[in-house]
Amino acid sequence: MIRVLFILFLSVLNSAIVFSQITSEEIIINNYEIQLPGTLTYSSETSPLLIWVHGSGNVDRNGNQAGMPVGANYIQQVREKLTASGLAFFSYDKRTANPKNIGFMQQNGVLIGDFVDDVKEVINHFKNRKKFSSITLIGHSQGSLISMLASANVDKVISLAGPAKTIDKTIIRQVSGQSKELGELCISYFKQLKDSGEIKTVDPRLITLFAKPNQPFFKSWIEKDPVKIIENLSKPILIVNGDKDLQVPSSEAKALHEANTTSQLVIIKNMNHVLKEIEKSEDNLASYRNPTFAISKELIVTITRFVKE
Repeated sequence: MIRVLFILFLSVLNSAIVFSQITSEEIIINNYEIQLPGTLTYSSETSPLLIWVHGSGNVDRNGNQAGMPVGANYIQQVREKLTASGLAFFSYDKRTANPKNIGFMQQNGVLIGDFVDDVKEVINHFKNRKKFSSITLIGHSQGSLISMLASANVDKVISLAGPAKTIDKTIIRQVSGQSKELGELCISYFKQLKDSGEIKTVDPRLITLFAKPNQPFFKSWIEKDPVKIIENLSKPILIVNGDKDLQVPSSEAKALHEANTTSQLVIIKNMNHVLKEIEKSEDNLASYRNPTFAISKELIVTITRFVKE
């Protein structure tokens, strides 16, 4: 009994020592006027580094958005699990999540290429630091496309719940699922954007989506085809999707894999778009605003294996 208790004591002590060795740094990376404050966590500066690339919206470094009463906190949960598994992890407040950037964005607008440039600045920061053994971009949702576009100077890329279709087709599918009439309006609006660069009159029911400031951004986004981009990537790629994802079906991940068959494809059972394990269908949307839902264990194992191999 004494020996068993002693072993348990050592196990607990070792766990505490490993936990205490995790370092957290607050870092601000500047892309000219744009400020990208973020958090870096690691247990060793010789670890592989993961840089998180955000999905759409004003997402902060932890996976929450302003205006939401409670957030999913999914990036923070991923950070904690991956750092505990021996990986370094950096995520930052997306330019649209930092109030200090609002004036600049109102004056200059935002295009999809601006998000790509932000990621490149983050990569340059850590390249200049010359500490971590490798750099992997992990692009979630919209960030899948952005990570592929920004990947020239990194070692590996992870596409996490990334669409294979261009954004116009993705939005048309999502809106049509709620209203055939509004879906047909979306088709018309995207055609106008492609042909003339603007939408002259927007139905009030879609004004939030197609407001004037959003139109140049959408035009820059629909020009980027994820399938054509991933075809030309020659570095190691991991493509991951959950079979409970309501926003990006697993068929999209399969299409990306078919476009680049050197990639690894993993479909995770019971994982949704915010990377939570979902047993009941009614919990799917609830998990978007509830940080108590656990991150998929299989996701953490899959990412860790890919980055370390």
